[in-house]
Amino acid sequence: MERNLTKGPVLKTMLIFALPMILGNLLQQCYNIADTLIVGRVLGSKALGAVGSSFTLMTFITSVLLGLCMGSGALFSIKYGQKDEKGFRQSVHGAFFLIMAVTVVLNTAVFLLTDEILLFLQVPKDTVALMREYMVAVFWGIFATFLYNFFSCLLRSVGNSVVPLIFLGISAVLNIGLDLLFVAVFNFKVAGAAWATVISQYVSGIGILIYALIKYPFLREKITFSFQNIKEIAGFSFLTCIQQSVMNFGILMVQGLVNSFGSVVMAAFAAAVKIDAFAYMPVQDFGNAFSTFIAQNYGANEKDRIKKGIKVSLAAVSIFCVVVSLCIFIFAPQLMALFVDTKETGIILCGVDYLRIEGAFYIGIGVLFLLYGLFRAIGKPGMSVVLTVISLGSRVALAYILSAIPQIGVYGIWWAVPIGWILADITGLLCYRLKNKKRKIIAKTL
Repeated sequence: MERNLTKGPVLKTMLIFALPMILGNLLQQCYNIADTLIVGRVLGSKALGAVGSSFTLMTFITSVLLGLCMGSGALFSIKYGQKDEKGFRQSVHGAFFLIMAVTVVLNTAVFLLTDEILLFLQVPKDTVALMREYMVAVFWGIFATFLYNFFSCLLRSVGNSVVPLIFLGISAVLNIGLDLLFVAVFNFKVAGAAWATVISQYVSGIGILIYALIKYPFLREKITFSFQNIKEIAGFSFLTCIQQSVMNFGILMVQGLVNSFGSVVMAAFAAAVKIDAFAYMPVQDFGNAFSTFIAQNYGANEKDRIKKGIKVSLAAVSIFCVVVSLCIFIFAPQLMALFVDTKETGIILCGVDYLRIEGAFYIGIGVLFLLYGLFRAIGKPGMSVVLTVISLGSRVALAYILSAIPQIGVYGIWWAVPIGWILADITGLLCYRLKNKKRKIIAKTL
């Protein structure tokens, strides 16, 4: 199932590689949405708000691990493209123990700081107990998240995006079944939804670990890595980690601001964010596939193939985002009504406003995902951090400034999102163009 991305038609090669990733995350979003649907319909709007806010928190926590895994995966892809078997093996060993250590520290910290986290998020008093109950249970799944993401990134780095899809599919189906059993049948309330997620995560995490150990015997061999190897891993991993965590920390700060507007806005945001993530998730996965494509070709020194890949990817993402934006704008009321009772008109109207404002600019986040993947793949993850700081920094600042104006209110939070995307896109495209221009000038003088 390994795929060499340095050969074959550019767009077709990327799409075939990206498709299992897109399908996998669609499944993941489906079981996230199943959580929200079941909790919202069975337990009510307050439970919906609690689970939704916890989801934003967990996205931030797991983004630290995902960033480390993605950064390591870019290095694995380069070593694979260079056909450096020893370097590939040492990188995998070093990255596994490095990221596992971070996981243990992070998991311990969130258990110890649960109450402080709730205070930081400005959770309404009528939702605190529910959110705490959900969080304490779901934190037990953090180590499983590390296992799944690490071995998924390892497999994808060598062109295998099918096996991660299979394990994610099993996890998604199991999660939905356990959600219905624990929440709707056994009435375990929000803790039931959390434990359904945790059990499913361990099934996929342990399953993909066993597959990798069988498929790649070197994982069971003597551990070999050097200080220089660890330094190289850290260079790729930690900057990508910072990029991912800064991005999601900004979203977490926005979640705290949303919560301050009360339980109606909190519930509307919880539902709308799930729809939002589902809508633009395919371009996020395509961006990750694009990153692996660029990294393998960068390692193989296929410059013309990289240029062609950038052009066709930009065109494909632009077309997709325009179509999805149109669909979200038209069907926003019906999508919100899936999550909350139609009698909850305040929640539905608030969610529709969010979706129509942010959804009109999906092309902004689509281009940004490509830029993240590009800079990560060519060994410049620091640039991805810069773009994230611009995107999220402006978003958070504008959200707090605009929402404080009485005539704008919560709409300021919604408008801050696309403005941040566009500012980061302009910066990234200008930087890439200037770097290319500089390379051409240097080439002419040689």
